[in-house]
Amino acid sequence: METAGKVITELFMQREREFLLSPVRVMVKSSFDGMEVGDVVVPKMKTGEAAELPRWVAEELAELSIAEIQEEPFEGEIFKALTREKMLGSPQLSPLQANFYLQMRRRLATIKAGSQTGKYRREDYEKLKGTCYDLIGRRLSKLLSMSSSSSLQTIGDKITPEERVFFTRSRTLSDEWKSALLGES
Repeated sequence: METAGKVITELFMQREREFLLSPVRVMVKSSFDGMEVGDVVVPKMKTGEAAELPRWVAEELAELSIAEIQEEPFEGEIFKALTREKMLGSPQLSPLQANFYLQMRRRLATIKAGSQTGKYRREDYEKLKGTCYDLIGRRLSKLLSMSSSSSLQTIGDKITPEERVFFTRSRTLSDEWKSALLGES
C-alpha cells in the first residue's frame, strides 16, 4: 500500500506537469526570431505582440526578459482565500480553483528565490508563508472535521484534487477508527 505522502507527492508532480503545459498569455518585451524546443515551436515575435504559450515556455522567456506573463500576482488570491475561510467558520469551506495550491506553491517559491536575490524583501516571503500556513491549517482542520460526517459529494465542488485525496484518506481512517472503537471491525 502506498503511503499518503507518496500519493500526494505523485499527485502534485503530475498536476505540476499539466500546469506547466497549460497555456498562458505573454506580452513580448523584446523582439526575437523564434525558436523550437522539442515539440514546441515559438514563432518569431515583435515587441508589444501578445501570444499564448505553454506556461513553461512563457516562464523561460520571462526569465530571459524577452516576455512578460500577463496574469496578476497570486498573493491577492491567497489573502482572499484566507479571508473567506475565516468568515465562513468551521463546518463550511469556500471554493478554491483546482490549480490553487500549484499556483500558491510556485508563487511562494518565486518570492523566496526573489528574497535571496533582492527582488523581494525577506519580510514579504515570511508574511506570505505565514498566510499560506494559516490557510492550509484552516482548510485541513475543516476537511478533517467534515471527513467524519460529510460525503465527498457535498463538498466535492469546493475542494482541490489534493484536498480530495486528503479528505478521502481521512474519511477512510475515521470510519475504520469508529468501527474499531465500537467493536464492529
